[in-house]
Amino acid sequence: MSEQNIDKTLGMTDDEMTKRFRKAVELEKALKTARGEPIARFDKATGKTYLEYPDGRREDA
Repeated sequence: MSEQNIDKTLGMTDDEMTKRFRKAVELEKALKTARGEPIARFDKATGKTYLEYPDGRREDA
């Protein structure tokens, strides 16, 4: 089988890939919170990004 014919999704459906991606993001957020690191977020109301720290403090990014 050539490299071009390999199924890049490993046979997963779009729904399964989305589910796994969301879980990976959730785990990364939990890890950053446990380490005391800020999480980048987006405020839809203002259209701006900010950093949110585990203590709830926010800083413009």
